[in-house]
Amino acid sequence: MDFMPNLQTTRRSKRYSRKAEVNITNLMDVMMVLLVVFMVAAPLMTSGIALDLPKVGGKAITTEDTSINISVDKQGYYYIGKTEVPAEEIVKKLNAMREENSELTVTISGDTGTEYGRVIGLMALLKEAGFEKVGLKTEPKPRSGKR
Repeated sequence: MDFMPNLQTTRRSKRYSRKAEVNITNLMDVMMVLLVVFMVAAPLMTSGIALDLPKVGGKAITTEDTSINISVDKQGYYYIGKTEVPAEEIVKKLNAMREENSELTVTISGDTGTEYGRVIGLMALLKEAGFEKVGLKTEPKPRSGKR
């Protein structure tokens, strides 16, 4: 018995064959939505309060994960992150953080309208408490067009 392929079945199998393709349209839609969400949320994730930092020369220092920023606003209130902290409690909080990480450094961000004595008083308080690595945060001075 000779096997003869049936012409109708071969045509039918070609007509209904499926192609294996990867459709990435849905993946691209999800990625675009995530991109927009992160672009909107990123500026909102800055920690701390809004300060007008002094503008001075010098190069920027890269901060490490072991650095804590204390802000002093125009009215002279102290903040760790966005939380207002009374002056007498700052050392207690920082000592608790230093117990977890002995390499803790402190950076003070003082608004340009802040009294000089408030920032220097905070530095002295931290030095008396044994914090040797205390710095002041500034912004770079805007460059003039001429060199």
